[in-house]
Amino acid sequence: MMAQIIMEYIQRWDQLVEEYKDPRADGWLLMDSAWPGSFMVLAYLVIVWVGPKLMEKRQPFQLREVLIVYNFAMVLLSLYMVVQFGRGGWLNGYTLGCQLVDYSNSPKAMIMLKVCWWFYFSKFIEMWDTFFFILRKKKSQISFLHVFHHSIMPFTWWVGVRFSGGGLGTFHAFLNSFIHFLMYTYYGLAAFGPKMQKYLWWKKYMTKMQLIQFTVVLIHLSQLLFIDCAYPSIFVWIVGSYGFAFLVLFLNFYMQAYIRKGQMAASQPPRARSPRMVNPRSRPTVRPTVRPMAMPETAPRRIPTATAIINWIDVCFELVLGVQDIS
Repeated sequence: MMAQIIMEYIQRWDQLVEEYKDPRADGWLLMDSAWPGSFMVLAYLVIVWVGPKLMEKRQPFQLREVLIVYNFAMVLLSLYMVVQFGRGGWLNGYTLGCQLVDYSNSPKAMIMLKVCWWFYFSKFIEMWDTFFFILRKKKSQISFLHVFHHSIMPFTWWVGVRFSGGGLGTFHAFLNSFIHFLMYTYYGLAAFGPKMQKYLWWKKYMTKMQLIQFTVVLIHLSQLLFIDCAYPSIFVWIVGSYGFAFLVLFLNFYMQAYIRKGQMAASQPPRARSPRMVNPRSRPTVRPTVRPMAMPETAPRRIPTATAIINWIDVCFELVLGVQDIS
């Protein structure tokens, strides 16, 4: 009985897709059916659940070179999407008002539809953010916000590309691609190690920019409450719903990571320094003072010994190798 009900809903869904789909996306990768992408999201959730358990008794992987290549590849992809969203309309004729979808085969309309597909497909590539966290045993990074974001976006954007590839609902993708361009630039630089930390002072501003992004998107969508617009309302509610959810979750993250942590640090009284305990074995041996013999003023300068030079070179190598570790 239950199986029959499920099959009926699947058939109704297929009929709905067939009736209202955008035929321009027929035959594109993952576009003919929502089920392949859905199974990929399900596999992602299984890996999120099983992966940390498998890594529990293993050493974390050092993926420095892989992370550098991955993050800067994502920088290029994000930049490409920013440019194409601009060429497809947002910097080429679109308005911030009631912008409808252009379902024609004109070059500009096809640029917009194709970049919408790339934005959708990028959500599967971005799942590797989580996989790298698992392999590096960065479990604290795999938060509910992180998993929710990577799970919900493929669903919503399959619907967007299949039915509404362009128009008002793509404004948030245009902004999000720019934010991801900055975000993956940060991750790529951070992958070089501690020597880059002094150039990454703008880390906390990334969360602020994401909060501004969601606020601007919600304000942009809210105009449809006051004007008549033929843009499909279902997509407005989809974008508005997860935009509001992300705003709340990112705001909570920002408060936990920066505001409350700073308040707790400020409220703690300064610790009194305890007397330094010295290991008796580490105390230097006291040797009797020997007065140096008087040297004539014409005596030559003392030349460093070979041992001193070798010790100095060892110290230099330790300093060079020490700054190359990645946390």
